[in-house]
Amino acid sequence: MDITALRLSLQIASVSTVLAIIIGVPVALLLARFRFRGRGIISALVLVPMLLPPSVMGFYLLQLVGRQSPVGSVLESMFGFSLVFHWSGAVLAAFVASTPFLIRTAQAGFESVDPRYEEAARTLGRSDLAIFWTVTMPLAWKTLLAGVALALARAMGEFGATLMVAGNIPGRTQTMSIAIYDAVQANRLNDAHVLALTLTLVTLGLLVGVGTLARGGKW
Repeated sequence: MDITALRLSLQIASVSTVLAIIIGVPVALLLARFRFRGRGIISALVLVPMLLPPSVMGFYLLQLVGRQSPVGSVLESMFGFSLVFHWSGAVLAAFVASTPFLIRTAQAGFESVDPRYEEAARTLGRSDLAIFWTVTMPLAWKTLLAGVALALARAMGEFGATLMVAGNIPGRTQTMSIAIYDAVQANRLNDAHVLALTLTLVTLGLLVGVGTLARGGKW
């Protein structure tokens, strides 16, 4: 079995999960701790990628970053670079598909933290940033870690939007999910079985590893 597709899937899932953490955690904290005008709209927008068919999401992303779009035109004219038919386009697709899982899970974790602990720290003169790292995170980190695991697993299995934005180029944009589809289409069922089993075991291993970490190293 060619491990290029597996390596590419792990690379894309890892990068998209890091981006999901960087962007998703602040959004989750914002939704959990603050009430403001437009909060309902943001909350609904977070859910949209979870509900839309992957092909629809991929179409919208293609319209957003395609060569004829404002974003795509700027990238190509200024940097000579395009997200379309490039592994970074697959990262974008995986990020959009997986981040809502992290946001929703992390939001639930932040909402479960009793705000009285944060208020007590605030009366002691702690800054909001210090309170987040010393009070909120230690109480919510297990739930946050669960959200990271869900986002990573979702990114590993992303197919529809990735196919539309990044295409199916072996060695460049062909992830495990796309390789399985390719094998089935070519009636190479034995290859499809091996690829599907490999993807299942790798994803399961990642989830077990994250779960073990959350339990302090206990199985």
